[in-house]
Amino acid sequence: MKIRIPLAACTSVVAAMALTGCGMLPGGGSGTEKVTLWLMKGSASDEFLDRFEKAYEAEHDDVDLEIKIQDWTGIGAKVHKVLEGKDTADVIEVGNTQVAQYAESDQLSEVTLEGLRDWGNKDWLKGLAEPGSVDGAQFGVPWYAANRVVIYNKDLFAAAGIKTPPATREEWIRDTRKLDEGTRQGIYLAGQNWYVLAGFIWDEGGELADQGDGQWKGGLGSPQAQRGMSFYKELQALGDGPANGDEETPPQTDVFARGDVAQIIATPGSAAQIEQRNPELKGKLGYFPIPGKTAGKRGAVFTGGSDLIIPANTGRRRAAVEVISALVSEKWQTDLARTMSYVPNKTTLAHVIEDNEATAAMAAGAAQGRATPTSARWAEVEAKNPIKPYMTAVLSGADPARAAAVADQEIARVLNQDR
Repeated sequence: MKIRIPLAACTSVVAAMALTGCGMLPGGGSGTEKVTLWLMKGSASDEFLDRFEKAYEAEHDDVDLEIKIQDWTGIGAKVHKVLEGKDTADVIEVGNTQVAQYAESDQLSEVTLEGLRDWGNKDWLKGLAEPGSVDGAQFGVPWYAANRVVIYNKDLFAAAGIKTPPATREEWIRDTRKLDEGTRQGIYLAGQNWYVLAGFIWDEGGELADQGDGQWKGGLGSPQAQRGMSFYKELQALGDGPANGDEETPPQTDVFARGDVAQIIATPGSAAQIEQRNPELKGKLGYFPIPGKTAGKRGAVFTGGSDLIIPANTGRRRAAVEVISALVSEKWQTDLARTMSYVPNKTTLAHVIEDNEATAAMAAGAAQGRATPTSARWAEVEAKNPIKPYMTAVLSGADPARAAAVADQEIARVLNQDR
C-alpha cells in the first residue's frame, strides 16, 4: 500500500532523486500509468481510501493510483497552480460552490459528454450538479453531499405532547409555539443564519441573486425573498437566538447542550458535539428534514459537499475519467455514504442510508437541495456578507424592503466586478 502524503512533501526533492522521489516518473512502475488524485482532508476515512485504492488497482493493473490529501486552508491557490501547469494532479476534489471560480480560468476539462452518457446525471442532486455547471457545460462531477436538518430533543417534544415531527411549515410553527414555554426555547435560531434563510427564499421561488443580460442583481428585495425572510422572522422569534449573531456566536451546539432548547437547525454531525458537552442527551436526539410549505415536499436546503474536476492540462484524461467513474459508481457511493454518513450524489441512492435516522433526514432534504449563485465572485460576497446585517436589521424592526435594497446593491456590486 502506498503512503498518502501531503503535497508539500514533494516540493524540495533533490536532483539525485528526481526520477524516483514522489513519483516523478510518468508511471509508478514498469508498464504502469500514474494517476494522481487529490482529496480533501476529512472527506473520506483512511479505511475507505485503502479499500478504494486496493480495489481500483486490482481492477486496473496498468494504473498506479496516487492519492494525495490536501488541507482546505489555502487549497484555492494550490488548485490554480495545477490548472496553470505548475503542479500535477489528474482528478481534484473541490467544494461544490468552488467550481465556478476554477472554470473561469478556462483551464478545466469539460465532462458534459461523460456526465450525460455514463454517470447518470439525470439523478444527480441539484445542489451538487448545478454549481458544477457553467454556461451549460458540466465541469464538476457530484461526489457527496451534506446539508442541514432539524435536530430536536425527544424528551422536550414528548413533554409538549408532540408525537411526530412536523411535516409542513404550518405544523412546524404550531409545534414550536407549544415548545416555547417558560424557560424552554422552542427553537434556537441565530439571527444571521443566512444558509437557513436561503432555503426559505428558495421555497418561495426566490433567489439570493439573479443574472440577466450579462448582469447580476441581488434578489433579496423580490416578493418571494421577502416572504422567505418573513417566515424566518416568525420562526426565529420562538427562541432566544441573538439577532446580531450567527450560529457560531455563541456556538448553537453549546446552547442546545444545556437541555432547555427543543430544536436547532444544523448538520447531523453536530450531534456528536452536543453529546460530548452533555452526555445525558445521548439517545435523546432526533432528526427530521426542514419542513416545506406542503406535506408532499420537503423544505429547500443549502447543499454542501464536493465535486470532482479534471484539469484541462492533464495528459491522462482517459484515466482520470475512469477514476471518477469508479468514485461515483453505486458500489463506492454506497460505501462512502455508509462509512462517512454522507448523502450519495444521486437521489436514487438515498435508500442506501435509510437505516440511519440522521443521514436519512439529510437525504430527504437533499432532494430539494440548492447551492449559492454560480458565480466566480460569490465567495467575495460571502467574505463581507451583506445578507447578515440585512437579516439583523429586519429582525430588529427595520423596513424589510429598504434593508434588502442596501444588501442587494452590495451583492450586485461584487458580482458585477470586471464586467
